[in-house]
Amino acid sequence: MAETRHDDICGMDAVTMAAEIRARRLSPVEVTEAVLERMDRLEPTLHAYCTPTPELARSTAARIESAIARGEDVGPLAGVPVAVKDLICTAGIRTVSGSKAYEDFVPDEDDVVVERVRAAGAVVMGKTNVPEFGYSGVGHNPVFPATRNPWNTDLTSGGSSAGSGAAVAAGMAPLALGSDGGGSVRIPSSFCGLYGLKASMGRVPLYPGTKDERYPGVSSWESLEHIGPMTRTVADSALLMSVIAGPDPRDRFSLPAGDVDWSSCTEGGIAGLRVAYSADWGYAAVDPRVRAVVGEAVRVFEEQLGCTVEPVDPGWPQPYEAFWAIVANESDLTGLRAMAERVGAENMTPHVVEFIQTSWTAEQFTDALMVRKAVQNAMWRLMQDHDLLVTPTLAVPPFEVGIQGPTTIDGREVEPFEWLHFTYPLNFTGQPAASVPAGWTDDGLPVGMQIIGRHLDDATVLRASAAFEAAAPWAHRWPALVTSAAMGSSAGSGR
Repeated sequence: MAETRHDDICGMDAVTMAAEIRARRLSPVEVTEAVLERMDRLEPTLHAYCTPTPELARSTAARIESAIARGEDVGPLAGVPVAVKDLICTAGIRTVSGSKAYEDFVPDEDDVVVERVRAAGAVVMGKTNVPEFGYSGVGHNPVFPATRNPWNTDLTSGGSSAGSGAAVAAGMAPLALGSDGGGSVRIPSSFCGLYGLKASMGRVPLYPGTKDERYPGVSSWESLEHIGPMTRTVADSALLMSVIAGPDPRDRFSLPAGDVDWSSCTEGGIAGLRVAYSADWGYAAVDPRVRAVVGEAVRVFEEQLGCTVEPVDPGWPQPYEAFWAIVANESDLTGLRAMAERVGAENMTPHVVEFIQTSWTAEQFTDALMVRKAVQNAMWRLMQDHDLLVTPTLAVPPFEVGIQGPTTIDGREVEPFEWLHFTYPLNFTGQPAASVPAGWTDDGLPVGMQIIGRHLDDATVLRASAAFEAAAPWAHRWPALVTSAAMGSSAGSGR
């Protein structure tokens, strides 16, 4: 009976869990023990958590439970487990960033978002696995075992928020913090059947990640990077955003608060909205399975949600090379090269070594900025006539662990990272973009659909996401790994 109770707890969404804890119908200590038991069962297979923190979690849960018993005010996440990506600094908790250079690094300060979730009463269960410095869309690195996808453990969970995606998909935390410099919240959300939100640039402040010159591998991608929620439901992401959003003087990009009511932004329909749909940006190779699943999901906007849908081609130049030039321009190449010499290139991820040893010219950097401006200008012109833009999140379903990406998509030879064509342009523009589960392939692999809003219109993205979720729900579906080990076969039935 205790095991069944624990499995029920692990299957709860965060909104329900938080309400049950505040009403004293659910114990923070019991919640923490349930998640730790799930981790004991599944972590030897999934490797979602690179640095679990069970004793910290237990002590935090006990403190919150005592506070509730005394009738004290507690935060909106009181007692709710959260997983934290290992690129996000955590005071007193090892933050490795997937690199031997930081294998023993323990920050002396929290990232802003960690300060905020801790202040809100969340229980940090540990740090989740990433590729080295986040320079990849998958989940293997030189330090820890590769993270695996709960839907098929031969496959990657995506990245760079690899462990965060696997943890939430397997019920080893209802909330996870990811970061997204080119898609790294949306990628694992797509591959793991989750909801992942990259809010508008500046909604969620970043510090010290991307900002602190003391950390060459972590301090990079400043104009591209976002931190965002990864959850099983849209409402859970809105709840987490209500805690982590808002200005902070340590981040010069942070936006004023007040124009988004995170508590109600998921409410209401979207009838009458004008939705643009691009199946391939006009240049991307896309797996036919993805085209089919997302194409069917897009019909929901017109047939069930009352929107008008128009196929579009944004018409910007293919920005793949420009993206990597901007990453290089915002990376501490001098520090990274010194680090590689100190650690030994043989102890680093090969493509990371190749990247940091590449010679770049000023013209490459300025050309990349011109491409970024062209993407931005094409985008705002497109969005003048549309309320939302919808695309596949990724060009492919999940692929095998150990590679950076497929080299052939739909019969076309591609570079190993070209399956990411749909995500990184939104890091150029800073627009809000979410990945929602669009459906599953015939062999049971999740496929994500990206919902993009106008500049700063996060509220419409969340409202549209919630409307789609209500019309085509997904949160009842669990990977067979979870249902067979923990939750019973009925919970895994398809929609």
